[in-house]
Amino acid sequence: MTEAFRATFVGAAGLGLALGWLAWRITRLDVRAPDRLVLELRLAQFSALLLVLAAGIYMGLALAHEATAGTGLDVAIAIGFFVAAGVVTTWEPTQALTALAMAWGAHALVDLAHIVDLLPSTVAPSWYASGCAVYDVLVAAICFLPVLRR
Repeated sequence: MTEAFRATFVGAAGLGLALGWLAWRITRLDVRAPDRLVLELRLAQFSALLLVLAAGIYMGLALAHEATAGTGLDVAIAIGFFVAAGVVTTWEPTQALTALAMAWGAHALVDLAHIVDLLPSTVAPSWYASGCAVYDVLVAAICFLPVLRR
């Protein structure tokens, strides 16, 4: 196990657990409670920041492999996720969480595109793309959980 893998795993696990804990707290509150709305907004903001981080990693990997064909598309996709993350933070929390769940699902598809070589598969280790796809689906579910519990 490499140091990079360990650090990525620990960091992602910590951020995911924090996100999950926040979503769990939301589901314990009454739907009409003002605290629930505030926590939903915080969950949307935290998830949007995490989406920017996940997209930014692919942008950094693309820039590190700039001579590889297709990395420009990786950068463009990352910018699209940046825009989506910024825009949804201005929406009502339920809409933002629904959109973020879809964005995380879309990011999982981007990860899968790297695995099957629709996007450059050489920019990231194979463990990263497959692990990231699973993580993205879990975060999408965490974002959508409070919406389901309405």
